[in-house]
Amino acid sequence: MEIKHNIGFVTLLLTMIAGYCDTVTFVAADSIFSAHVTGNFIVFAYQFVKGSDVHAWIKLLTFPVFILAVMAGGRIAGKVLNHYTILFWEGFLLLSAGILVAIFTYNGMFTEVIMYTVTMIAVFAMGLQNAFGKLYAKETHGPTTMMTGNVTQASLDFGNLLKSSFKDADALLSLKKQLILIIGFLVGCFLGAFAGKQLGLVTLVLPGFAMIICYLYHRKI
Repeated sequence: MEIKHNIGFVTLLLTMIAGYCDTVTFVAADSIFSAHVTGNFIVFAYQFVKGSDVHAWIKLLTFPVFILAVMAGGRIAGKVLNHYTILFWEGFLLLSAGILVAIFTYNGMFTEVIMYTVTMIAVFAMGLQNAFGKLYAKETHGPTTMMTGNVTQASLDFGNLLKSSFKDADALLSLKKQLILIIGFLVGCFLGAFAGKQLGLVTLVLPGFAMIICYLYHRKI
């Protein structure tokens, strides 16, 4: 027997976590995006033309790490029956990243190397979430880590609603789904900004716990 999942809840949770992690690493780890990795190209280019040091080049490392994570997600999906196993590993990585920060900070050994290592772990975790979204598109209302496409769809839906005097039921349903994605991501960004500024990368344990709980809820019993 498999617990019936709530697509709306899973969508909201994943978008919040993506927004949270993306913002935490940006705020607390040298302006690195962990979910929207292509954004790192922009930051890298900006820092490069300003004559930044070697640290700017580290942002490019997020791209191969992300690719490896997506490939790993594909391998995991090919070996398991439970779709949410990918999210378990995402949660495990985020939880481990936060614990590492706590350990090294407590021992007074938190360095730039540790910061970048933990950030790459977060990037890998977000790569797994992207793989989940691509492999199991029906598990959510849409992409949970990048909002451009969702905002585009929401705009089209709103336009159709205006055209039909808000009588287009399909457009209304689609708009509601897109709003779950967009609002969830925005809320996650605000939470991540606050957590990252106040406590730093150690707060990655929070989305880690959330992902593991999500997996446990949806596992077969």
